[in-house]
Amino acid sequence: MAADAPAHVRVETTTGDRATAHTLARSAVAARLAACAQVGGPITSHYRWRDEVRADEEWTLVLKTAADRLDALVAHLRAAHPYDVPEIIAVPVTGGDPDYLGWLVDETRPAE
Repeated sequence: MAADAPAHVRVETTTGDRATAHTLARSAVAARLAACAQVGGPITSHYRWRDEVRADEEWTLVLKTAADRLDALVAHLRAAHPYDVPEIIAVPVTGGDPDYLGWLVDETRPAE
């Protein structure tokens, strides 16, 4: 990772129901791929899918992870997500409380 590359990432996805969002959150944290995750919603998402404009109720899932765990987290979400093409967006964290960010990295280290 380059010296100026962010060390921490927020990953966002959506699901069609609350239970799925909680399942994804719990599994990512249990696997130490995310330090924590928040589920929010319901929200209404407007999008185009298969040449049709749609509006559906969804739930938002935001996960915090170390940048070196991002690829594994994305792979986990893709494998566990019920959508054909899930929204999985990584947003770099450019600052924050050093104690929290240190905890975030510690919690995403593979179990010994």
